Amino acid sequence: MSAFSDNHPDYCKLHGNEKGKTSADSTIHYPAEKHLTNIRQLTKEGDYAEAYFSFDDSMISFQAKSKGWGAECDQIYAFPFSDGDMLGRQPQLISNGIGRTTCSFFMPGDTTILYASTRSGGDACPPEPERRADGKYLWPVYADFDIYIANLKGEIVDTLVKNPGYDAEATVSPKGDLIVFTSDRTGDLELFTCRIDGSDVKQVTFGLGYDGGAFFSPDGKKLVFRSSRPKTETEISEYKQLLSEGLVAPTNMEIYTCNVDGSDLQQITHLGKANWAPFYHPSGKKIIFSSNHAGERGFEFNLYMINTDGSGLEQITFDPVFDAFPMFSYDGKKLIFSSNRNNGGTHFTNLFIADWVE
Repeated sequence: MSAFSDNHPDYCKLHGNEKGKTSADSTIHYPAEKHLTNIRQLTKEGDYAEAYFSFDDSMISFQAKSKGWGAECDQIYAFPFSDGDMLGRQPQLISNGIGRTTCSFFMPGDTTILYASTRSGGDACPPEPERRADGKYLWPVYADFDIYIANLKGEIVDTLVKNPGYDAEATVSPKGDLIVFTSDRTGDLELFTCRIDGSDVKQVTFGLGYDGGAFFSPDGKKLVFRSSRPKTETEISEYKQLLSEGLVAPTNMEIYTCNVDGSDLQQITHLGKANWAPFYHPSGKKIIFSSNHAGERGFEFNLYMINTDGSGLEQITFDPVFDAFPMFSYDGKKLIFSSNRNNGGTHFTNLFIADWVE
């Protein structure tokens, strides 16, 4: 779920794109995307998401569901993107093709990668939620998800976080000292931090609702994350019932920030619908995120940027279907993201990398 991640590329499929309501885009770069230049497509013919840079900005780790690569459900890969693209070749498999995986991130030193996997529950891909009669879009919260560390050959070297229930969506501080992740160990989906070795686990958020997909600010002092916090009795009852079934509905989320200890909690967006996949701008003064708030049919997601005080909302990408999972390189010169652009009218979600223009 990662940051919603392992299911996110399927969002468009469940909200109209599969019925051909939106014509396929045949471009890689839209004229209105003034902050992006030299856009390059890295993948094709699959669902690719959550690509994150190594600390030295030379590699990416990401998750992929690709029949051509033998990945029937999300698996973790690593790729030195300076080598070109993956349009005609398969990168290094990190997760061994066991279980379902999500939310990979390089550890300090760039010789190991953490990721969440259901491998403790078996080698097979766990079942996905059945389509509901009411059409509600749901993400699974697999209890078998634990957080592992593997080397660049895909060999497991450590189990970082293991607890009964869901532990996933982990990312690492730019300072290399802390990890943030989402867990349901308290009976709710909350944020936790731990040291880089998995010790000293501390709860960060405490409000009822799903808190996830967290990232650190460039100085390592703050967190940005997505949250769906039910307010009415009906919303609260539905949230609790779905969570008891190992499910969460990600259709109403806003962006929040807080200090790494959970203090100074602030709601940054008040846009309605689904606002998620946030990441700090290199300045630490802005946040880039994905949102469908301006769409008419629910599945039209674009990237937006907003000041950390909630002002200055600006649209960054303009694909008519889906742009999400943005991450800046550590040097601030590149942006990587997932998009449905240039997919030939299919459901494929691919990775794109671009030079960032202020």
